Amino acid sequence: MSVFLGEILAHPALAAANPLVHPRGAAADAQPVRWVHSSEVLDIAPLLRGGELLLCGGITLATATPAKREDYVRELAQRGIAALAIETGGALPEIPADMLAKAEEFGLPVVELRKVVPFVGVMQAINSMLVSESVGHLQQADAATRAMAAELAHGASLDKILGVLAGITGSAVTLTSPWGVTMGSAAPEDWEDDGDARAGRQDAFSGVAGETVVSVDIPVRGVLMGRLEVRVPDAADLALAQVAGERAVDILGLALLQHTPPGLHALAGAELMRAVLHSAPEWRLEQLAPAAGFPIDSPAVVAAIHAASPQELRGAVETFLSSQRIPCAAYLDDAELVVMIGLPCTDTAGERRQLLEALRGLEGDHDAVIAVGPVAGGVADAAWSLAEARRTLEVRQIRRRNASTRRRFPARGLVVVDADDAAVESLSLTCLDGSAREAFVNRHLRAVLEHDAQRQSQLLETLQVWLDSGCNTAQSARELHLERQSMHHRLQRIFELCGGDPRGTGRLAALHLAARMAGLP
Repeated sequence: MSVFLGEILAHPALAAANPLVHPRGAAADAQPVRWVHSSEVLDIAPLLRGGELLLCGGITLATATPAKREDYVRELAQRGIAALAIETGGALPEIPADMLAKAEEFGLPVVELRKVVPFVGVMQAINSMLVSESVGHLQQADAATRAMAAELAHGASLDKILGVLAGITGSAVTLTSPWGVTMGSAAPEDWEDDGDARAGRQDAFSGVAGETVVSVDIPVRGVLMGRLEVRVPDAADLALAQVAGERAVDILGLALLQHTPPGLHALAGAELMRAVLHSAPEWRLEQLAPAAGFPIDSPAVVAAIHAASPQELRGAVETFLSSQRIPCAAYLDDAELVVMIGLPCTDTAGERRQLLEALRGLEGDHDAVIAVGPVAGGVADAAWSLAEARRTLEVRQIRRRNASTRRRFPARGLVVVDADDAAVESLSLTCLDGSAREAFVNRHLRAVLEHDAQRQSQLLETLQVWLDSGCNTAQSARELHLERQSMHHRLQRIFELCGGDPRGTGRLAALHLAARMAGLP
């Protein structure tokens, strides 16, 4: 069975901390925990997989701003961790009330550790227990896959193969196409199905009352061919269902290959994208492109997409592009979705602008960042377009990290960024080494940087926003949430530190370049 938060808090290693769960009355016993991790880093969420109990000593939280604590809680909740445990009484006398309120709003259990315990000892004791539990799950899941392989070898139907998985997990399982058509299903003999409740379910990640739905994508030769849904009742082992579903991917992929093999066009598109990802020789790209619907010399852009639900967003992107008869090829590489999109040979720049706007208006509630690379003159330049898109994502992360709390970046939702907007940073990162960038920035902005460091001011960010706006003072004040008079005072101080008003001089371009390069690693 799964190991739940209540069991872990009752373990002697953590019970010694006198833990208190917030909000009071939260159902800790029903919260499964996959792993225990410890970190003081407030930007830890992207490094987590979900299901963790995160231990925090409160050192960095004690000095963090309310906005930063809110971002911390929101990002952990979106990552799907089991709970956040915070030690109080030392650097952090108590957990801030506003932080607890946000955690409750986002559905994140917070455990207050009211006595000091050694985190290393806690992790060793509890993770050993979790590892033993995981080994048992793996053994059961491997037994299921062997039985499914035997059924496949004897030519069994998809329903019969899925029946093995249903029996070992005690759950109802369904295999659907990427478009939602049921291809096979099975349930345990004693399964009681509430058809009306199932019909009312809104998505693949939330079950009806009394059950949880585990969703696993089934690719075949790089092409998404199916989706496995395991409806796990509360009485069954959710962790086992997750492990067994993931272990069954290869067997179900082979079964789909026998029953509904992917078409040549889809296979060619997946193979083309693999070639782009691995920077294959030009002749190989030109060999694959026509079969995937891309003329050799037709312009295209490549988008790099990081999404909470990449397959869901992939479906939305491909549906939109096919409705517009725009050629595309997509490939999911680990957590990154890569899509190559064809553009017409006439008015290519205008069509690219329209594409950016269309992506921003995609239907659905998507939590993702889409970076659209520059126009590649043909498939031979697709890898370059992808590299620029990825670099744009890197630059966005740097900008988010350096931005003040006044100038907030969207924490979630669909964000589309243009590689052309990060062209200066991309050029700096690829053509200048770190020491050359630092020397150039110091030459033009040393006084501003020293002022910010000594007085905790935000003159550099003010200058960046002002220059990016085309020296529009009113627009910059709005973006920074400043009074117009305060904006004028900041600009006056910046001009004094930089040798005067740069407008109308050759220093303006150099100053703008230095401001864009500041903060790059």
